[in-house]
Amino acid sequence: MNKTILALSFFFGLIFVQPSWADDFILMQSTTSTQNSGLLDYLLPKYKTLTGTEVRVVAVGTGQALKNAENGNADIVMVHAKNAELEFIKSGFGVKRYPVMYNQFLIIGPANDRELNQLSTLSEVLTLIEKKRKRWISRGDLSGTHKRELALWDKFKINTSSADWYLDIGGGMGTAINTAVELDAYTLTDSATWIAYKNKRSHKVVFSGDPLLDNQYSLILVNPTKHKHVKKELAMAFIEWMTGIEGQTLIGSYKLNKRQLFFPNATQ
Repeated sequence: MNKTILALSFFFGLIFVQPSWADDFILMQSTTSTQNSGLLDYLLPKYKTLTGTEVRVVAVGTGQALKNAENGNADIVMVHAKNAELEFIKSGFGVKRYPVMYNQFLIIGPANDRELNQLSTLSEVLTLIEKKRKRWISRGDLSGTHKRELALWDKFKINTSSADWYLDIGGGMGTAINTAVELDAYTLTDSATWIAYKNKRSHKVVFSGDPLLDNQYSLILVNPTKHKHVKKELAMAFIEWMTGIEGQTLIGSYKLNKRQLFFPNATQ
């Protein structure tokens, strides 16, 4: 509602009066790592100061974020599961996928595991976990991390469906890490969440660096022809800022414990 309408509302004594900035927000469904790492708390106030637009965030797993957006509960999504993103767009719920940044997935586990520490390939690590029945914690929530984990087991032809060493918790990343720490077990996590996580105890990164563990994050505009209430102009302005020079520079400058968490790689 603009200032003229606001003034007229007061003049005629209308009850439903909103401030002129009430509609200057967009809703973003986002994967949890961008929120839990502190990145969004770092970026979004700067964007609001610059543009006056507030970006309100619902932080859930990628699968749930896309589902929420399908139901119209978003203007944009920020997620990290390429195949699911492309299916979201193919099904008509999203307009276009905009790569924004990346980091790495990591396998974490007990620091005293000398067997895994001696291995040099991802296939060796996952095969040994299966062979020695080392306890594995799976998020089981169809998040981007869970989808990648499932893809890795499938690639190396490891069946976890009836494995007694495989524990599906149906929870978030923090819960999965905490469970792995408590049970002296292993799990897959993104590097930003691991760096930010405080309850590491004796756990450490036991494997990283394989290209199969690359973790790409992207923004997608929810299709305004599917959901008429989508704020296309405001959403696209945010996407352009995130993929532009200022947003990309800020993403690259964000550090925690003196470590860079995300690496900008927008293609525009």
